[in-house]
Amino acid sequence: MKPDYARHFPVMLPQVLEHLAPQDGETYVDATFGNGGYSEAILNTADCRVIALDRDPEVQPRAAELAAQYGQRFEFRAGEFGHFADLVPENVNGAVFDVGVSSMQLDEAARGFSFAKEAPLDMRMSQTGTSAADLVNTLPETELANLIYEYGEERKSRQIARRIVERRKIKPVTTTTELAAIVYSVLKRTTGAIDPATRTFQALRIAVNDELGELRRGLDDAAERLMGGGRLVVVDFHSLEDRIVKTFFKSNTGKIRHVSRYRAEPAASQTLFASCTKAVFPSEEEIRLNPRSRSAKLRCAIKNNVFQKENDL
Repeated sequence: MKPDYARHFPVMLPQVLEHLAPQDGETYVDATFGNGGYSEAILNTADCRVIALDRDPEVQPRAAELAAQYGQRFEFRAGEFGHFADLVPENVNGAVFDVGVSSMQLDEAARGFSFAKEAPLDMRMSQTGTSAADLVNTLPETELANLIYEYGEERKSRQIARRIVERRKIKPVTTTTELAAIVYSVLKRTTGAIDPATRTFQALRIAVNDELGELRRGLDDAAERLMGGGRLVVVDFHSLEDRIVKTFFKSNTGKIRHVSRYRAEPAASQTLFASCTKAVFPSEEEIRLNPRSRSAKLRCAIKNNVFQKENDL
C-alpha cells in the first residue's frame, strides 16, 4: 500500500533520512515536530535519541504518544525553534527543520490558515499574540501593502491593501473567506492556476509568526549546537525561506582555493560547514500523491570536524 503523503507521510521523508543519516547512540533534533513523522522515522531508523520542538500546543498529545512508545529515546520540548539554543543546551549529532505551516494546521479550519475554509482569521502557530485579523484591521494601508509585497511577493499588494482598508471602514475583516473575497475583487481566480489569495495569506502568516526571523535564529542556534560532522537538514517551501537557507549554508561553507604552492591557503577547516548540498526536490510520485510537496526543497550542510574537539570539551 502506498503511503498517504498528505496526512501521514511528511514531505521528502526518504531524502531527509538519507541526508540526516541517523546512527545508533546519537542524538537528533526534530525542530518542527508537527505530527511527529520525522521524529518517528528517525527513531525507527536507528537506536538513537530524538529531541522534538514545536510551538503549537496542539501537537502535545501526539508527542505524548511517542514518549509512551519510545521511552527515554524521545523527548518533547515546547517552544519556538528560534530559541533552539535555549531549548537544546546540549550538543547534538543532527537537526532537521520542516519550515512553514504544517498540514495539521492547514487542515484544521478553526486555525484560520486556509482561505478555502470559513474560519476566524487567526494564523497563530502558538495560539498566542497578535493574530492575522489584528494586522488586517489595524495596520496603516502603506504598512499593510508593504507586508503583503515583502512576505507574499504580491505585485498587486497596494490594490489589495486599499480594498482591505475600504472594507474595514464598514466592518472589520474577521474571517478567512472575507479576506479571500477581498483579494478576489482585485485578482480573479483562474482554473488550474494557484489561487490568487495564496500570496496574501502567506504574507500574513509569515508576519504573524515571525517565520523568517525564527528561521534565521534557528539556523544559527542549530549550527552552534551541532557536533563536528553533524548534519543540518532543512526543508523549505518558498523563495523567501529558501534564500535564507541557501545564503546561510553557502556563506558558512569553505572552498579550498589553489592559487600557488608557495602561498598560504585560507584554512577551509575553520569554516562552520565542511560541505553543503545543492537543492534536492521531491519525487514525481510524491508530488502526485501530495500536491503540497510540489514547491519543497531540501538542503543539507555538514559541520566541519574541526569543531569536534571544541564540542567535546
